[in-house]
Amino acid sequence: MRTPSARVWFALSLVYVVWGSTYLGIRIVVETMPPFLSAGARFITAGLLLAGLVAWRDGPAALRATRSQVGAAVLVGLLLVLGGNGLVVLAETSIPSGLAALLVAAVPMWLVVLRAGSGDRPSPRTVAGVLLGLAGLAVLTSPGLGGEIALGGVLLVLAASVCWSLGSFSGSKLTLPANPFTGSAYQMLAGGTGGILVGLCRGEQHGLDLTSYSTASWLALGYLVLFGSLVGFTAYVWLLRAAPLSLVATYAYVNPVVAVALGWLILDEALTWPLLLGGAIVVAAVCVIVSTERRPDPKERDPEETA
Repeated sequence: MRTPSARVWFALSLVYVVWGSTYLGIRIVVETMPPFLSAGARFITAGLLLAGLVAWRDGPAALRATRSQVGAAVLVGLLLVLGGNGLVVLAETSIPSGLAALLVAAVPMWLVVLRAGSGDRPSPRTVAGVLLGLAGLAVLTSPGLGGEIALGGVLLVLAASVCWSLGSFSGSKLTLPANPFTGSAYQMLAGGTGGILVGLCRGEQHGLDLTSYSTASWLALGYLVLFGSLVGFTAYVWLLRAAPLSLVATYAYVNPVVAVALGWLILDEALTWPLLLGGAIVVAAVCVIVSTERRPDPKERDPEETA
């Protein structure tokens, strides 16, 4: 396995910082905007912008894809954007942004479970990391069981992390459009459309008044479109094809630290002992899993050879 290239590390740094701040952005958006309609509008806008950039840079032919490739992109987009992101947006209407980020940090654990289910036997160290992470999740969710936070919001984020894991795992296995940015555009459009449909089914359009949304929510939504979606999501999708999945998963223990710090500094979110202790345990578990999974395997094909 070759040392990751400078491009890989640059993309990782974008995912680390930008995605760590998106939890704060989402929390500000849902203060005055409906969750699924705002999330859907975010990704449809970003998807159209990205498709336009691809067509401008590489020509309209770059947007072409086979029916199976489009189908794969739609499936991954629904899992990542609608399931993974949409449920987090809904959850942040009732729980702090920092807690949401720490719960999403469980993604590498679910990836280990998915890999085990596909026949990839994890090492004892990896299994220990998963068990440690589950203990951390138990501490994080304990306030919800005691009624101190909305348990429904906690469960939504846990479901979102499973969806994101499924989307990430599928994205590394399915045949997606040859141009990764084209694939990103299709995924965002599919997930964004799904978000709009779910929002309509939930009745979020009733009493819709664009003038009632705060300036802060509009600015946060713009930030999420340009940075969270166009920059962060595209970098993530590119990394799924250009770097080992275990390396890509390292964002999971950097993002929560950024999110908790920003939530505390800007939104005055409380730093409770379950949040700090449970978060530390989860981050430690993810570190164990990722450090173990990143050990060189002579049988593993180097993803950068096909990037």
